[in-house]
Amino acid sequence: MTLDGRTIDTRYRSANHDSRVRYLILHFTQLDFGRSVTALTRAEGRRRVSSHYLVDLEPPTIYRLVDEDRRAWHAGQSFWRGDTSLNASSIGIEIVNLGDDAAPGLSFIDYPPSQIDAVIALIRDIAARHTIAPHRILGHSDIAPQRKRDPGPKFPWQRLADEGLVPWPDQAAVAAALPAHEGSLPTIGWFQQGLDAIGFAVPRHGEFDEATRRVIANFQMKYRPSRFDGNPDAETAALIEVMNRAEGWQLRGRDGLWRAYTPD
Repeated sequence: MTLDGRTIDTRYRSANHDSRVRYLILHFTQLDFGRSVTALTRAEGRRRVSSHYLVDLEPPTIYRLVDEDRRAWHAGQSFWRGDTSLNASSIGIEIVNLGDDAAPGLSFIDYPPSQIDAVIALIRDIAARHTIAPHRILGHSDIAPQRKRDPGPKFPWQRLADEGLVPWPDQAAVAAALPAHEGSLPTIGWFQQGLDAIGFAVPRHGEFDEATRRVIANFQMKYRPSRFDGNPDAETAALIEVMNRAEGWQLRGRDGLWRAYTPD
C-alpha cells in the first residue's frame, strides 16, 4: 500500500486488538418489508436511518444493508451502563414486524417462529465473531426507553436466554424475593436506583414521573411481558433486586445448565 508516494509497511502486526463492536441492538421495523427496505436504504429525506441487517418474514430471509465495519444509523440518542451514542459501537438488526402500529384492537404483532430462528442464528454468528458479551445484546427499548418500545413484548427474550445468548434473572431467586416486596413495596427512588444499576438511563429524583414510568414499562416488557403498564409493583421489584445481586443473573451453557453470570 502506498500513500502520497510512500510505501506503508505492513510486515509487523500487533496481537493486541479486538473488535470495535461491543453491542448488538434489536429493533422491529413497524413497517412491512417493502417500506422497510425503502426506509433503511434511501439516501434522501430529513430522517435518514439504516441498519446492518434486515430480517424478513416469509421466507425469513436475512439481508445485509450495511457492512459490519461501517457505522449504521439505527440507535440514535442512546445509553447503556455509561456508554452513549451506541451507533459507533454496535451492530443493528431490524426485524420486519408491525410492532405497535398493528391493526386496530391489536397492541403488538407476534413474531413467526421461523423468523426468530433466523434472528437467533444471526445473533449467534455476530456475537461469536465480535465477542459481544451476552449482557450487551439489547433491544432499542433498553438503550432509548423514552423514545422506543422495540422489539416489543412479543419478542421472545426468554427463548434467547434458553439458547444461551442473553443472561436471565434467576427465577427461583425472584420467587423467593417476591413475598417481602408484596408486604412492603420499595420507594420510587429505590426503583430508579435499581434500574440505573442494571444499565438504564433513568431519573434519580425519587418522583414517579412519566420518564420513570416509561423505563419501568420497557423493563417489564422484556422481563415480565404479561403486564407492562409501567407501574412499580412487587414482581418488578423482585426482578430488579435479583438482577442487582452478584448471583442474580444466570446464563445457560451449551450443556443446558444455568450458571451464575456477572456483567462487567
